[in-house]
Amino acid sequence: MPAKFPILLRAVLLVGVACSLNGQFLFGPKRGTPKPAAPKSAAPKPMRKASELISRQDPVKINNSLLKQITPDSVHVVISLPKQRAYLMMGDEVVIDSPISSGKRGHSSPTGHFSVMEKDPDHRSSIYGDFVDSSGRVVRGGISAKIDSAPSGTHYVGAPMRWFMRLTGEGVGMHVGILPGYPASHGCIRMPPDGAKLFYDNVKIGTPVEVTGT
Repeated sequence: MPAKFPILLRAVLLVGVACSLNGQFLFGPKRGTPKPAAPKSAAPKPMRKASELISRQDPVKINNSLLKQITPDSVHVVISLPKQRAYLMMGDEVVIDSPISSGKRGHSSPTGHFSVMEKDPDHRSSIYGDFVDSSGRVVRGGISAKIDSAPSGTHYVGAPMRWFMRLTGEGVGMHVGILPGYPASHGCIRMPPDGAKLFYDNVKIGTPVEVTGT
């Protein structure tokens, strides 16, 4: 009996090895648990066009029934910097409501009570403009006459400010300009062409103007 035990043990071991080899031949070697696929990163958002970053302001609004009733003696102007709107008023009623662009940071439009000091339909800035040569070609644009020096052979041409209505002796006024939807001027109140013309036609020298920060 003791002699048979080692033989029996060897037989069991051989059978185990054979089963293991058969399993590998039939089914292939055991493989580890597959790792989950890494999540795909979200596709980057396309860059927005510059035009999409510009706020869309409501256009000029006109109360035509009131417009027929007003005179330069019966109106006053209210400008709201937070709302970026200018109102031509008769009493407490809004006759014309226009979008504006006021002074940007560092060049904020002054607040308080003013009056129209001057009206000039073809005004040009005495500070901001371009250096142009004798042929009218712009050599350097968007300059400040207070800071920049004119290149040789050029002269200063002020930026156009159509339908200009002066509010201060320092040059702040209401006039036609670019409206990007936020404060962007050097202190003036920019208006769309139709709004500026309507205000210009219905105010006079001395018309009260209130610029508010509320």
